Amino acid sequence: MRAVLRGCCRAGVQDQQPLLKTLSFAVLHFCIAFTVAYLLTGSLLTGGLVALIEPACNTVAFYFHERLWNKRGSPVRREEGHGHGNFIGAFKSQGNRQESP
Repeated sequence: MRAVLRGCCRAGVQDQQPLLKTLSFAVLHFCIAFTVAYLLTGSLLTGGLVALIEPACNTVAFYFHERLWNKRGSPVRREEGHGHGNFIGAFKSQGNRQESP
């Protein structure tokens, strides 16, 4: 029954992957920042503050980086949709391009 609800190619699981990956990266980032700051200073307070402030600054910087990156545009056009037909569509779009003399 669960396989029927998820549909083809486990779409339900794929929808959650970016969020789970982001959360796991955030936990990893906080742990590394705390460990490095604690080892350098020997202070739990300093380690904790760095572990909170540094990832927060990186998150803000990444947001603006992502906006600039998207504004620049991507030279590679991605096909819409999911599934096996998208793979074939990529080959069809390559065949439709005319080479200029």
